[in-house]
Amino acid sequence: MAIRKIMRIDEDKCVGCGLCVPGCAEGAIKIINGKAKLVSDDLCDGIGNCIGHCPVGAIEIIESEAEELDKKAVEKHMEERKESKPIAHMSKTHSCGCKGSKPIHLKRDTKQEASIGVSTGDVEIKIKPQLSQWPVQLKLVPETASYFNDRELLITADCVPFAYPNYHLDLLKDRSVVIGCPKLDDIESYIDKLTSIIKLNNIKGIVVAHMEVPCCNGIVMAADEALKRSGKNIKMKKVRIKIDGEREG
Repeated sequence: MAIRKIMRIDEDKCVGCGLCVPGCAEGAIKIINGKAKLVSDDLCDGIGNCIGHCPVGAIEIIESEAEELDKKAVEKHMEERKESKPIAHMSKTHSCGCKGSKPIHLKRDTKQEASIGVSTGDVEIKIKPQLSQWPVQLKLVPETASYFNDRELLITADCVPFAYPNYHLDLLKDRSVVIGCPKLDDIESYIDKLTSIIKLNNIKGIVVAHMEVPCCNGIVMAADEALKRSGKNIKMKKVRIKIDGEREG
């Protein structure tokens, strides 16, 4: 044990967004029960690369008694993490055996405009569905599904369609879509899967729709990093939805 620089996480501030996890080269941070945790003192180098990724200022570098950084332990930990990491890449056909995850390309009549009808008496709004594929969960979509090619890709935090009433017409129409929650899932697996989708398909553009809450920034970061790793030059637009349903961007 020695007095040295080491990271400290304020759990009261932490929102569990997971943005700090990929920022740590030693894999010393893990999301446990919705909060970021330091796995072990001997995995933390005390440099603080994770600080810049925290949107709520929950991480700081302090001087405290801690175990020295153990490079061999870091190598072993990263190797174990790599071996136990869930497979992020799906083959052209999903292998889980569930009929509900079979890829389907829904053919919509592009000549038929989305309609909004108002009935007499109580107001009744009818919006024609704009979803043109199945499944939509990022974990389930095959990375080379036909519906990704020659279209814009909409990357959506899964709370957005509930908060934003005009989601189908304003965001989903004429786009392929993947959805996920960066707080509940592994950010690195999101980055890996999105990188493959962008690399392996002719994506015309990317739209990232996320909520205003800090933990939702994780899906924006995943999209940014995936585009960077893909090596492609694709225009990306970011849309932030407020909890009250208002759109920003």
